[in-house]
Amino acid sequence: MKEIASMMAGVVIDILVKAGDEVTEGMEVAILESMKMQLPVPSEQAGKVKEIKIATGDFVNEGDVLMTLE
Repeated sequence: MKEIASMMAGVVIDILVKAGDEVTEGMEVAILESMKMQLPVPSEQAGKVKEIKIATGDFVNEGDVLMTLE
């Protein structure tokens, strides 16, 4: 199973995809806010979003799985 993980700790301020969406490598899938900076989270691989494990407002740590792809 492919996973998209957080590259740093921060608060999820936007989720740009939903379950069932096709994503391509490099596509922005979420936006995190850390130290007053908004940082896009890119997908490192292509696939279909199977499950989103976060919600807007959640705090995530570096390495936390944000979503899975099939």
